[in-house]
Amino acid sequence: MTRRRPHRARLLGAGLAAGACISCVAVATPAAAAPTPTVACTSTKAALAAKLKTDITAALAGRKGTIAVGLYDRTTNTNCTLRASTAFDSASTVKVTVLATLLWDAKKHNRYLTDREATLAKAMITQSDNDSTSTLWRQLGLTKIKGFLTAAGMTQTKPGADGYWGLTQITVTDEQKLLKLITAKNTVLSDNSRAYILKLMSQVVSSQRWGTPSGVPSGVTVALKNGWLQRASNGWRVHSLGAFKGGGHDYVITVLTHGNSTMNYGIATIEGVAKVIHKDLAAS
Repeated sequence: MTRRRPHRARLLGAGLAAGACISCVAVATPAAAAPTPTVACTSTKAALAAKLKTDITAALAGRKGTIAVGLYDRTTNTNCTLRASTAFDSASTVKVTVLATLLWDAKKHNRYLTDREATLAKAMITQSDNDSTSTLWRQLGLTKIKGFLTAAGMTQTKPGADGYWGLTQITVTDEQKLLKLITAKNTVLSDNSRAYILKLMSQVVSSQRWGTPSGVPSGVTVALKNGWLQRASNGWRVHSLGAFKGGGHDYVITVLTHGNSTMNYGIATIEGVAKVIHKDLAAS
């Protein structure tokens, strides 16, 4: 499958010229290496939690880079986390937050999206169109974006400054909160808004349907949004968000990575984790 290479400058957001030194920002070296985090899993099914912990750990063995993982299955009340509070540049995964903010704000003003907004939203999610994202980001502004983050309880997410939406800081904890909001009734997003987001996430173009859907059993519905971005520090950021329902399960997965040598290396890491999660849940 051909992997679409992102236009790095536009992915970061409006107003960044190609080759600008934002890709040259220095990163401080830690004074001492912290203990390596381990996968933690809990579930009403103890055997499932133990199996997931073992298999996710094995899938990540030997993989280079920094990897954060989140799994939540409503059916078995299963949670797995790894580096849940580690911050990553969002790249295009923030586009789900942009759409959620747009719909949250429209609900507050008791209005539907305009035809223009709907066109921009569809291109932003299904094609990961950067110009559409920049337009909606500017329209919303940081005040509304931060307002949605507060309403959603996404306290660890920090919007990118100066229009650089691709440099929004995200964590597994907050992305899982967002996916949970999208996939279950709540007071932040209306049922129609949730259905609209899931519809667009289920229509992502085939060339971008990699990552968390890898290994998904037949008959399970898939909604996803991926992100990818290369910078001088920490190499490639490659992320995947997915929501899955069917086969007796209702679950969401977030995998965030950076420090990848190539985009494909990051994709392979994510898909290795996704395959064991789908397999273990299907067998439970």
